[in-house]
Amino acid sequence: MLRTSLALSLVTGLPFRIENIRAGRKNPGLLKQHLTAVRAAVEISDAVVTGAEMGSGELTFIPGKVRTGEYVFSVGTAGSATLVLQTVLPALMTADGKSELILEGGTHNPYAPPFDFLEKAFLPCLRKMGPVVKCKLHRPGYYPAGGGRFSVYIEPAEKLAPIEINERGKLTSRHARAIVSRLPEHIAQRELEAVRRILKWRQDELETERVTNASGPGNALILEIHFEHITEVFTGFGERGVTAEDIAARTSEEVMEYLVSGAPVWKYLADQLLLPMALAGKGLFRTVAATKHTVTNIDVIRRFLDIDIQCQRLDEAQWQIAIG
Repeated sequence: MLRTSLALSLVTGLPFRIENIRAGRKNPGLLKQHLTAVRAAVEISDAVVTGAEMGSGELTFIPGKVRTGEYVFSVGTAGSATLVLQTVLPALMTADGKSELILEGGTHNPYAPPFDFLEKAFLPCLRKMGPVVKCKLHRPGYYPAGGGRFSVYIEPAEKLAPIEINERGKLTSRHARAIVSRLPEHIAQRELEAVRRILKWRQDELETERVTNASGPGNALILEIHFEHITEVFTGFGERGVTAEDIAARTSEEVMEYLVSGAPVWKYLADQLLLPMALAGKGLFRTVAATKHTVTNIDVIRRFLDIDIQCQRLDEAQWQIAIG
């Protein structure tokens, strides 16, 4: 809710006030990654803000004119740097000049879009809408050490073009990558063996990767499915006390749910596509039942933009979200 509000405020020039931030969470109020997103929004627009402090439950944000250019945004913890990017990206990809960003913090976090999802699933959809957005991972950052770093190049579009995603098209490739940093390699090997057994993927579709430049230990299992018209990325993260086989089983189950649904857009990408499609003024995609995140995003978008967003059930598994 906060990130979508910041992004839309920057684009529309409309101020906002938000209360009871993360009120139901174990640690309510703003955390470091949220503050970094707020400060990034302030930096690119000379915004006036009150309430931007650790633990704050209220925030008032009055945006100024968006300035393109070169920026460095550092979370300073393992908090998600990809979510900071998504706060400023809508404004910068519709502004009047190119931008280059460096983002530091977590790049592979549970409950946040990992870098691989950003690179392989989300940004290709954005590029179909007109802007050129490219990213490069320099160093991964896993929880709890963080320390990741990636760069983003943004060449805006004068106006975002509407897109429709109605079908996946033909399957073109699949790829499973199990990453370990400062952990035994057998963890990655066991994850991939479980993926091979559960999803029946071929051996040449499986890859083990050992990371040597991360700030701390970490494990990520990344499953990519490439179709003609869409790519989806599914990620599982190693947890203390959870076996490699269980991590692989959870992630593989999501893949199977996606494939059985027949929908081209999985629930996480659906949530991410709403805002750029709304800024384009029109768009349509087929997905699965809306998550709470998606419903909340739709509500926030409607508060900033005078636009119609309709969710229609097509069959037992698929829904259609039409914008404009």
